[in-house]
Amino acid sequence: MVLFKLMEQRLQKILSEMGIASRRKAEELILESRVTVNGRVATIGMKADAAKDHIKLNGKLLIRPEPKVYLILNKPGQVVTSLHDPEGRPTIKDFVKKVKYRIYPVGRLDYDSEGLLLLTNDGDFTQALLHPSKKIPKTYLVKVKGVPGEEEIHKLRSGIKLEDGMTAPAKIEKLRKTENNAWFEMTIHEGRKRQIRRMFDTVGHSVLKLKRIRINGIALRDLKPGEYRYLTPAEVNKIKKEVSVSIGRDKGTRTRRPQ
Repeated sequence: MVLFKLMEQRLQKILSEMGIASRRKAEELILESRVTVNGRVATIGMKADAAKDHIKLNGKLLIRPEPKVYLILNKPGQVVTSLHDPEGRPTIKDFVKKVKYRIYPVGRLDYDSEGLLLLTNDGDFTQALLHPSKKIPKTYLVKVKGVPGEEEIHKLRSGIKLEDGMTAPAKIEKLRKTENNAWFEMTIHEGRKRQIRRMFDTVGHSVLKLKRIRINGIALRDLKPGEYRYLTPAEVNKIKKEVSVSIGRDKGTRTRRPQ
């Protein structure tokens, strides 16, 4: 799996990030020989890895932060994007039970939609990725009832007026059509509730199937519905560059099937 662990940092920075003390106060604690690392009295300038080293203050072990975890789930349809559902419906938690860290979804896919869903335990990563200013592109396969004409497609590309305002321009590519329906690949960067469904409803073509296949160029690959995999270092670094979030190093990758 890919776990992004903390790199070695100066002790005063670690103590500050843990909320123990300011960096200046942390330096005083070190100078007073009140901090130890793996049994050794700490000194100014000493570095440690908060994810693996035993750091003590006044003889008390400081709680170490969990490694950062980033994964992709191919969410099936008729599954709630939540860790718990009061109505007893299936949730995404049912598919990631073997992940030992508490993770949560980055954004949402509605109950009937399926496809790529990011999950993590990195709050800064989540907030940055969801911030509207980042305009992270999300790509979907969309099957709609009927066959929209060029005028309707132009409206979708230009922006649709919904009850909560105009949508931003969307990228739409026609894939194929039959007598009764049509398939499109659609890319948007907004995250409004049921946005794509509402956009097509506005032009008179209800969505029959909706599947997210990419976020910022990161794809599901060969994941089957209900399967998940950990992001590769390259994938996390790609997102990091977009959202300017500092993420540590990784150890590997693998794919799991639901149990």
